[in-house]
Amino acid sequence: MSGGLRGWRAAAGPLLQASGAPHGARRRRLLLSELFQPLNLQGEGSEAGWEAGSRSHRLMVQGGLIHPGSTGCYCYLPPAVRAMDKLVRLIDEAMEAVGGQKVNMPCLSSAELWRASGRWENMGPELFRLADRHGKEYCLGPTHEEAVTELVAAQSGLSYKQLPLRLYQVTRKFRDEPKPRFGLLRSREFYMKDMYTFDASEEAARHTYELLCGAYRRLFERLGLPCVQVRAATGSIGGTTSHEFQLPADIGEDRLVLCPHGHFAANVEMVSGEQAVCPTCGEKLTQTRGIEVGHTFYLGTKYSAVYNAVYYSPDNKPHLAEMGCYGLGVTRILAASIEVLSTEDSIRWPSLIAPYQVCFIPPKKGSKEEQGAALLEDIYDDFVEAHPHLAGDAVLDDRTQMTIGKRLKDAKKLGYPYVVIAGKRACEDPPVFEVWDQNSGEVLYLTKEGVIELLSKVQVP
Repeated sequence: MSGGLRGWRAAAGPLLQASGAPHGARRRRLLLSELFQPLNLQGEGSEAGWEAGSRSHRLMVQGGLIHPGSTGCYCYLPPAVRAMDKLVRLIDEAMEAVGGQKVNMPCLSSAELWRASGRWENMGPELFRLADRHGKEYCLGPTHEEAVTELVAAQSGLSYKQLPLRLYQVTRKFRDEPKPRFGLLRSREFYMKDMYTFDASEEAARHTYELLCGAYRRLFERLGLPCVQVRAATGSIGGTTSHEFQLPADIGEDRLVLCPHGHFAANVEMVSGEQAVCPTCGEKLTQTRGIEVGHTFYLGTKYSAVYNAVYYSPDNKPHLAEMGCYGLGVTRILAASIEVLSTEDSIRWPSLIAPYQVCFIPPKKGSKEEQGAALLEDIYDDFVEAHPHLAGDAVLDDRTQMTIGKRLKDAKKLGYPYVVIAGKRACEDPPVFEVWDQNSGEVLYLTKEGVIELLSKVQVP
């Protein structure tokens, strides 16, 4: 593998100069050679720690998105952080649209809090436990039902007028997985969006439940991910109703049964061995595997009764709040998206959350087409000047010691939705540039104005 791919910084040549009109009117260009994105696109050294069967893990390590730390824990490198930030913005929009208010609760929860709910014992060895210097016991939260219910219970004058109350956070969670595997699909430390809702009645709580399930479906539709809502067990969280949101994938750890016409979908653990046909239409059920990326629970008063989370009705009498909780695996969605959309050697993102939207590839230094470099820089500069909100999404591949073909191959592997190339036709009059639309597979030949018009349609959260 070439030295330029082995490291994160390569000789950049003249393109390292800042994009600048007089008096600093233009923005500085974002150069690939300056990005902290250690690439191993040839896949050298499979001993680096990815499982052969996990496409997403392999591609994310090779593409400089994540770096293995301790077992089941990863460093998220700048491109992964950019993708995650975009996903969180989409999640924030979805949660705010249904009345969500964002909070941030401690990762550390006291043992007393968890003993009160019974989960200190029931969670078993998956719960990370520790003690402080005074011998007081804590856990690293895998979820926050106890903490949020205590928080609401502490508001002694909560009125029915303040309900429904829908609180959510996006934070690190911890689970002592017995066998972490498949990178971010099954890790010990991960990011999750968890919402907790408080309603005045079971009817209102079930309305909230349907509202949140609808919000999840719309979010996955917006991402272009073929997610399936399936009936599921409540597990250690509890409650009486539960659904998982599953991305069908061969590598998935859950087995699903689906009606081919969409009338019925369930985790296999919810289906009796005799059930082979859809209870609605009678069609034979099919089986597949899935990656769980979201989970919803109707909790009733399971936690509010323990911590006395009450509200006061119009006649000023206390009543237990009816609760629900709603999780989305933020980092798991990133990995699962790559798992189901990518090819074996090339990352494909949901366009909205791609770390960078467009890569500009100038000619090789010293080639006949080198004059096209200045023309491509002009397109880059005019594009980000016209669309400043996309300035951070445009990358200039300044590794001009490499051929266009090699850099295009790298760009395909990294999954930029658009790649703009100054090739032989950039020397024509008028200059024509090659534009690769990675998601559609189309190759377009456009003038400068055509390139900028096409890229102006790019959307980011």
